Amino acid sequence: MSNSASGSSSKTRVGLSQQSEPTFKRKRAVFQKDLQHMMYGFGDDPNPLPETVALVEDIVVEYVTDLVHKAQDIASKRGKLLTEDFLYLVRKVLSSVM
Repeated sequence: MSNSASGSSSKTRVGLSQQSEPTFKRKRAVFQKDLQHMMYGFGDDPNPLPETVALVEDIVVEYVTDLVHKAQDIASKRGKLLTEDFLYLVRKVLSSVM
């Protein structure tokens, strides 16, 4: 894939993400079992309420989507998306929390 093709598609995705209503439908409950296990590992009930798992999944998907869009914005100056873009954003978030 050439840089020009990937650059135009990332601009399209960024433009779509800035709309007030999302145009993409995502599958629900894709991460349900994994999140249940993680929630249990962090001290929740072995069988949390489905509504709770759905809420946590929505929060996680929204966070990761936002992280990817920010990484794309950073990478657009350079022309390609690198792992370091994500590491930079994670460090930036962690340093603002502490």
